[in-house]
Amino acid sequence: MRSRHEQGVALLSVLLLVAVMSVMAVTVLDEIRFGVRRSANAEAVGQARWYALGAEALARSRIGALVRSQARLTGWSGRTVSYPVDGGTIQARISDGAACFNLNSVVQPPLEAPRRRDAGVAQFVDLAEAAGLTEREGEMLAAALVDWIDADPLRESGGAEDEAYDGYRTAGALLAETSELRAIRGFTPEIYGRLRPYVCALPTADLSPINPNTLTEAQAPLLVMLTEGRMPLAVARRLIAARPAQGWAAEEFLGLPAFVEAPLGPEADDQIKDTPRFFRLETEVAFGDAEVFSSALLEADAAGRVRLAARRWGLEE
Repeated sequence: MRSRHEQGVALLSVLLLVAVMSVMAVTVLDEIRFGVRRSANAEAVGQARWYALGAEALARSRIGALVRSQARLTGWSGRTVSYPVDGGTIQARISDGAACFNLNSVVQPPLEAPRRRDAGVAQFVDLAEAAGLTEREGEMLAAALVDWIDADPLRESGGAEDEAYDGYRTAGALLAETSELRAIRGFTPEIYGRLRPYVCALPTADLSPINPNTLTEAQAPLLVMLTEGRMPLAVARRLIAARPAQGWAAEEFLGLPAFVEAPLGPEADDQIKDTPRFFRLETEVAFGDAEVFSSALLEADAAGRVRLAARRWGLEE
């Protein structure tokens, strides 16, 4: 017959075994629950992405029709449209993708070996001044931007080539995203924040095709830029605010009295367009517990054919 001591040890062993098995069971159940949840979330995110791609396909169709209509439409840029879907909603916003300064225009072709473009550099400096920076700051930032993109190892005055980046090399190619500016010397968070509303990275080194029919008053610095700083910012804002309901034809806009006292720069005449070429699509999909954000840059030719130039998943910086 077992002693009370032996019975107590046996009971304690059983209780410990039960406790360990309970902990293991809870752990296994948690892993199963989390696994099911992860699978459900992955499925929801996947479905949300398909909805976002569907919105992109629809946008391409609508943009093609808009370009083929050759209409000078105003009021379309920046409007948000909501579409209900089973289990969620899609919100899409289309805006003029070229209502900005093209950062890649500080260089010129050939794109295999880009080199400095004086007109693009001058426009960058004028825009920087309109955004509240000094002329010297604008010149140094432009020089660093040129050195980052161009193919030669020669440093621009005030610029920065490979030796300035602690073992990293400059890109030697066009910017793919505006956020790349943050890697370039001189573009501090404060300066980046000042310039970000007015700049973009188009998949070309062309000077920005500015459509006066899509500009907002907040984008008035772009007009100041095109006039080489001669047009006061307040005048540029009033000019945009006075836009007729039907918009301007390019020739009509260029003939406005405001440009007599503040003429456009030598290459800016060719930059004024009344037909958009680049379109920016921002999509937000809410499906179940999942939220998906995407942005796309779409390019349309004169025949209304629309191609995807760039796509990004996630929120913009």
